[in-house]
Amino acid sequence: MELGEKLETKINRSDYKILIVDDVVSNVLLLKILLTNEKFKVCTANCGNKCIEQAKSEKPDLILLDVMMPDISGFDTAVILKKDPETADIPIIFLTALNNPSDLVHGFQVGANDFLTKPFNKEELVVRVMHQITLVAAKRLIQQQNEELRNTIGNRDKMYSVIAHDLRSPMASIRMVLNLVVSAVTPETVGKELFELLDKANKESEEVHDLLDNLLKWTKSQTGRLSVVLQDLDLNDIIPGVVDIFEMIAMTKHITLAYQGTPEPLLVRADNDMLKTVVRNFMSNAVKFSPEGSSIEITMSSDGQFAKVSVRDHGVGIEPSRLNSIFNKGETTYGTGGEEGSGLGLMLCADFSRKMGGDVVVDSVVGEGSTFSLLLPLNK
Repeated sequence: MELGEKLETKINRSDYKILIVDDVVSNVLLLKILLTNEKFKVCTANCGNKCIEQAKSEKPDLILLDVMMPDISGFDTAVILKKDPETADIPIIFLTALNNPSDLVHGFQVGANDFLTKPFNKEELVVRVMHQITLVAAKRLIQQQNEELRNTIGNRDKMYSVIAHDLRSPMASIRMVLNLVVSAVTPETVGKELFELLDKANKESEEVHDLLDNLLKWTKSQTGRLSVVLQDLDLNDIIPGVVDIFEMIAMTKHITLAYQGTPEPLLVRADNDMLKTVVRNFMSNAVKFSPEGSSIEITMSSDGQFAKVSVRDHGVGIEPSRLNSIFNKGETTYGTGGEEGSGLGLMLCADFSRKMGGDVVVDSVVGEGSTFSLLLPLNK
């Protein structure tokens, strides 16, 4: 059974109101009797002007509109109805004795949803009316489901924001303590097994803190609570500080960070926090997916229109089939040390870069590594 048939079987006809418009009283009475017997609510009008008034006051779900009327024609009435936001979405079935193709074309041009040719029979009337009512019911169902979906997404984003906000501060404290502990002890002082546990907890605290930070920023961005503050920045002043954050983490995997700036200032128009967030996510992923003893190169360049910040690793690489969707799929991935990634970071990178008028790109070869780049408009 198709959707229309399923809806039709569930439709309570008494929930739907039909406005009948005809200057011939006998036609109005006949249609009213037929549709009332079919359990529809019915209201009536005998001219175009009354039709417009009734459409606003009665808010019918469907209008059966005669074409030939003494004051204004059905076609002209339809034009007025379709121009008014209050009545524009009400479907119209024209009642007409006209069968000229040009009249039918004109009818559809002014907003007809269907035609019912006089004289009509009951079966045809009910079928055409039910077709339009089914479409109305389907549209209402979609609107209801969209509203429920918006509410669900809103509640989800609010929950994510609360969780991330409430957990981020204590997680930052735990991360700081673990960083201090790991930097102050050695396997010889606390024993190999305990040192490995502390080291593992330290890495996981970094991952959780980054995830909570990304989650909080993502929900703020999606709910419009994250403002973009563009300012003039020199990438040579910003990027080294981000790279320094990962020195200790890279050392634990014996990874070398090689930063190369530009001899001249590289000025961009960007949001400082968003810029750092994007590069930080690129650096975090590079460390995750790089094998021990390898290197990560951070370089900057310009093509005259955009500045480019690139983070290149020599890790596992990315399958070609994933490259086109890597910035819009929140896929769970695992690094060379078992580190788990949610994929949220790359989605956030794409969102932030585009909010700043730039973009993100990736080049990768499986088994050789990946290069993630942020493009930002130059401040000329």
